[in-house]
Amino acid sequence: MTDETPTAVQYGIGPIGSRIANAAHRTGFEFVGAVDIDPEKVGSDLGEVAGFGESVGVEVTDDAAAALAADPDVVFHSTVSDVETALPQLLEIVESGANIVSTTEELAYPQWAAPDAAVELDEAATDNGATVLGTGINPGFVMDTMPAFLSTPMASVDRVTVERVQDAASRREPLQRKVGAGVTVEAFEREIATEAGHVGSTESVAMLGDALSFDIDDIEETIEPVIAEDRVETEYLTVEAGEVAGIRQVARGYADGEERITLDLQMYVGADEPRDEVHFESEPPVSVTVDGGYHGDVSTSAVVANVAPTVIAAEPGLRSMTDLIPTFTREV
Repeated sequence: MTDETPTAVQYGIGPIGSRIANAAHRTGFEFVGAVDIDPEKVGSDLGEVAGFGESVGVEVTDDAAAALAADPDVVFHSTVSDVETALPQLLEIVESGANIVSTTEELAYPQWAAPDAAVELDEAATDNGATVLGTGINPGFVMDTMPAFLSTPMASVDRVTVERVQDAASRREPLQRKVGAGVTVEAFEREIATEAGHVGSTESVAMLGDALSFDIDDIEETIEPVIAEDRVETEYLTVEAGEVAGIRQVARGYADGEERITLDLQMYVGADEPRDEVHFESEPPVSVTVDGGYHGDVSTSAVVANVAPTVIAAEPGLRSMTDLIPTFTREV
């Protein structure tokens, strides 16, 4: 990356994409293109659509090739959660020579669940001199990169447990409904249980296991509803006592039958004492608590914007966040 103003394209201008565009705009990126399929956004100025408070002279288009023709340094990509669906978009971007920072959750570490897509994307990025990174607050930082980084001053690590408690009442309406807030237990089990889970826990386990050299060979996930003990009202909905307030999702990573990584995500409206905690069985033994926890939407956009200069300067290919930081076992 040179001293020149970095240029960017925003690909996907939903609630998260808009936050990312705002964060990048504030930190000095010059937008040269914007892509979205919503006909109500196409033809409008990015600054108006994303809420900059000013026009920036960049018209939203549904033609990705047209936006990429501006030759941006980086594309902020925020469209879907799964790698297979995002792959055609990602390949088109890297084939144009642009770097990518994406909030596609499975892209945080696709080598575990989508190895073929990971290889194809890595090869295409390398061939075209582009760097690709999937990131955000979770996956991308709090349950994978943060514990990996915190392991740097440790002589050894035997096990890691991360607990993330989020009050979903402070989050956007689609997330509250996604975790089942306000439905009955029966409706949750019938209609929501298979769709309510956070995407990316498997990727976080695999990424963290790789960073700590745990040789993870099996990953299991469980999800269950959290039941409201009292009535809770949010800006968007009401949860009565006895109804579902949200979810508790636990991902466990095993090596040789031993549980080495536990990621415990609790996301429900009315959660007491939101926090992010990391507990190490290590030498020395350490526990770290972030009081209040990192806000999912605010922090995701901050991570994406803040890491972009590092991505632009990185070696081409598919990268993960833990490639960019030291850990206690990182091989040189």
